Amino acid sequence: MMFALAMRSVRQRPGRFAATLLSAFLGATIVMTFNSMQDTAGARGVDAVSKDTLSSAAGVVGSYGTLLVFFAVASTLTVNVRQRSSEIELLRCSGATPSQIRRMVVGESVVVALVGALLAVVPSLLAGRMLLDLFKDSGQVADSVDHAFGPIALYSGFATTVVAAAGAAFLAVRRATVRRTRPRGKGRRFLVVAALVLGAVSVCSTFALSGTDEMLMAPPAYGSILLSVGFGLLAPGLLKALVGRLPLTGPSGYLAVRILRVQAARLSGVLVPLTLFTGMATATLYMQAVENDAIDAAGVPKSVDAKNLETLNLVIVGIIVVFSCIMLINSLYASTTYRRKEFGQQRLAGATPGQILHMIGLESLLLTVTGVAFGAVAALAGAVPFTMVRTDGVLPDQGLGIWLTIVAVAAAATFGTSLLTARRALKDSAVQAVSLAA
Repeated sequence: MMFALAMRSVRQRPGRFAATLLSAFLGATIVMTFNSMQDTAGARGVDAVSKDTLSSAAGVVGSYGTLLVFFAVASTLTVNVRQRSSEIELLRCSGATPSQIRRMVVGESVVVALVGALLAVVPSLLAGRMLLDLFKDSGQVADSVDHAFGPIALYSGFATTVVAAAGAAFLAVRRATVRRTRPRGKGRRFLVVAALVLGAVSVCSTFALSGTDEMLMAPPAYGSILLSVGFGLLAPGLLKALVGRLPLTGPSGYLAVRILRVQAARLSGVLVPLTLFTGMATATLYMQAVENDAIDAAGVPKSVDAKNLETLNLVIVGIIVVFSCIMLINSLYASTTYRRKEFGQQRLAGATPGQILHMIGLESLLLTVTGVAFGAVAALAGAVPFTMVRTDGVLPDQGLGIWLTIVAVAAAATFGTSLLTARRALKDSAVQAVSLAA
């Protein structure tokens, strides 16, 4: 019964699941594309050097891809479930049990994830061939190797996407349906502490390696990811505590401060991808630049392993940029669209559309500054130990160009999505916005 209700929900409101479908589609595409390198490496006639390159690409990027797929799907599903609080409460009042509601939401998510994975098969096949050609052009894989798209790619893509969707949906709807008698936040505090502690340990382990170790970049990179996640989860609470002390005046400033303090819970969906994008992209690009300068200073040509590492790093940054921006845009679009009724009420209370847009701009500014600041700290935590071990310096010598570019992309995604979505929401009259959202 609940599964049939889930199918009707998907058919009647496909737009609600568009963000989840997009996340599942892109996630499955990335996972299947790189795991097809594992199928290719296992084919007959592949030499040892090519096999090692292809297996490394599948293993490293596959692990990053799996983590990011879960975060992307979890982010969109959490926003989706939070916006359906009235619908879930109505189902409970109609006699549905929490377990039935969970089965309905999980069933919806699994169906959407399966559709996204199916749609990703053909693009993954084409992208896998392009990736193999990239390895061939850089001399990391022999020209005689043919691309193979087999069971490893298909199984990993479908399994990762479906499991991520089901797990994220279960956790999101459980928070919405379970009535708690004790204060919330213990699980979140545990995740924050675990991410920060493990990130610090991973970063500090860099000093146990030598400057010529092939795996020197791995510990600071993983440490930056974990620290970015921890800071992203920690940032909403700190922003809530500090926002009241900011010198924001006027109606727009007053509204921005009040709303950010009251709605701190929804900020995690924005600050986690924003911090992750800034921290990981900055750390990886600076560490790769330091590595390139160190190789050039040594006066030796790049080895196959060095080329392979550079390709993987650039691809990983590309994946993080795409996924983080999608998570950020999805969260901002969904949360801003959901505030249509709030905007209508503010206009009925006397606020003008210009003041509301100014308020959204101030919110975006505070979110961008917070996310970029925590991301920069996470990036420095990874880049500084790597630079100290790899060279004689402490800070990278590349200047602020890379960081400023990353900040510009983050600010454009945050401001562009928020302001454009709010401007679209303000096209309806205030009375119509309130009545439609009611």
